[in-house]
Amino acid sequence: MPIEPSRTALSRRSFAVAGAGAVLLPATVLAGTARAADAAQTEVTVSPIDLDGPAVTTVTVTVRNTAPKRLRDVRVSFSGPVGWVVEPEERAVRGGIDPNSHATVTFELLVPAPSSGFQLLNFTATALYEGGDGLTRATVTRTERRGEPLPTLAAAYNNVGITDESNTAPGDFDGGGNSFSAQKLADVGLSPGASVTALGADLTWPDTSPGTKDNASSGGQAISLSGSGSKLVFLGSGVGNNAVGTARVFYTDGTSSTGSFGFPNWSFQNVTDHGATQIAASNGRNRQDGYGNAGVTYSVFAHSVPLDAGKTVDLVVLPGQGGIHIFAMAIAG
Repeated sequence: MPIEPSRTALSRRSFAVAGAGAVLLPATVLAGTARAADAAQTEVTVSPIDLDGPAVTTVTVTVRNTAPKRLRDVRVSFSGPVGWVVEPEERAVRGGIDPNSHATVTFELLVPAPSSGFQLLNFTATALYEGGDGLTRATVTRTERRGEPLPTLAAAYNNVGITDESNTAPGDFDGGGNSFSAQKLADVGLSPGASVTALGADLTWPDTSPGTKDNASSGGQAISLSGSGSKLVFLGSGVGNNAVGTARVFYTDGTSSTGSFGFPNWSFQNVTDHGATQIAASNGRNRQDGYGNAGVTYSVFAHSVPLDAGKTVDLVVLPGQGGIHIFAMAIAG
């Protein structure tokens, strides 16, 4: 079907200097086609996107009509991540789309030079229309990734949660300078490198020296992980009473799933809150002035998110909730 011409073409010359010498990282397609709803007969598809920036790339959006009625007054919009430029913002399909037919429109996308680290980039196409299946709108979001995830959870450690009672100063598990006592954790089986069985998974307690980084305060870090099973188990504890968030798991076939989990506050909160399971309870904690709070329990918990059956995990994106502190994670069969 014919389409309206682009109102303004992006200038290729705008990239002549920008991003010179940048390291270009590979992009992997994760998703790209969806229907408007279960009863929908209008399908929108976004083509693979070349993220080898800085450059201008062409993105093709296809609208397919499988309804017995013609689509009329079809308008298609496309958008990328915040700050990315798309021209034009909207295109119209002249003459509509007949039953069992499709139309394609193109957009020019200004792709910036890649930033450091791992990125998940969302691109959304929306078709507005009359007729057809009568739903008036069909939308799809394509997620692509750029860069590489961290190789292990240990590479994401950014917090000192365990200290020796003879040197408590490096600890700051809770933002107030407090930490778990390495001695009291060892008393309940959590010494460096110890094996921990929880919720059907075999995990390893951080094999780190007291006073060094030993857990990840969750902030959306992407972690490589390989394997398949029924669930992904996290071992950790919470800071504050609302340490709950959503993890996203990507599989080697390009699909993904999400699951929410949380940990109770390491003390002074019901140990079953957020559906967590208490794994160990240590006596007291280390403060900046030394060991204290004897008789008060400071706990470590396990929680899990489900995995898609029969699929192989590729990477995990941790929740963007800093109150969730993760010491270990593993796949359970």
